[in-house]
Amino acid sequence: MAQAASQSQAVGFLYPGYSAEDDYPRLERILADAGSDVRLPLVHTDIGEDAHRADALLEMGSTKRLAAKVDEVKEQDVQAVVWACTSASFVFGWHGAHEQVRELSATAGLPASSTSFAFAHAVQALGAERVAIGATYPEDVGELFTAFLKAAGAEVVSMRGSGIITAAEVGTWGKEEVLALARGGDHPEAQAVLLPDTALHTAAWIPDIEEALGKPVLTANQVTAWEGLRLLERQVRCPALGRLFS
Repeated sequence: MAQAASQSQAVGFLYPGYSAEDDYPRLERILADAGSDVRLPLVHTDIGEDAHRADALLEMGSTKRLAAKVDEVKEQDVQAVVWACTSASFVFGWHGAHEQVRELSATAGLPASSTSFAFAHAVQALGAERVAIGATYPEDVGELFTAFLKAAGAEVVSMRGSGIITAAEVGTWGKEEVLALARGGDHPEAQAVLLPDTALHTAAWIPDIEEALGKPVLTANQVTAWEGLRLLERQVRCPALGRLFS
């Protein structure tokens, strides 16, 4: 059940470019059906070059690009802000990603986090010690996420990259492609499977993917929303968003 609140709260999301941003109003509706009154407003950031490549990702997640949209997201009367991007947070490494979030929090004057930390916290919340990754990214970028999760204390038993360069292409994937990604990334020893790309539509299909794999599945937009609720110290039981919300 959602915790009682005297008034509606909101988490603001800084989302890079345009690909699967429609997952956020979908997530808000699913959570509302479960009793949540938390709003999930989203503001698009300027990404520069759309490329899953380290140099482009470092620029995409730079302080100036995030800071440029902070005032706009604060206009939505938010109580926390999340950088809704996995690759352009973990690309900075464990310590650099912490600094990115600290700077975002200082600029906004609000609690802040990112999708990479959302994954780390969600893995811990599930009690999963061993995870597998089904990444849309090229292998070298996927390995950076592996290193980030290892720094967070998780054992990554496998990581499978897909070699997709642009978020725009990932955003065109439908349910069958997402299911194939999850199945391809799964590993018999993994206690959970992670799909780390906020450009990937997943919000409507999480229970189906978990049923297909027989284990928890963590997807980028799902954990990003969950992390926002965590920053607000709100809990919502919502099986429609998978075991993380159950």
